[in-house]
Amino acid sequence: MPASILGEVGHLSETALARDTITRLSCPSCGSAHVAQLLGDNGGISYVCTACGHSWS
Repeated sequence: MPASILGEVGHLSETALARDTITRLSCPSCGSAHVAQLLGDNGGISYVCTACGHSWS
């Protein structure tokens, strides 16, 4: 592959990794990444940790 294409692929990989790190949630109680998003009755969003059961909004 030409060097310019390899540079673009490397840049895309770094961007995807940064985006994945930013969007991942972790439980503030135990630090687990096993977090589910819940929609409330009034349209609010809450989260619950499926590892320890801690919930927050």
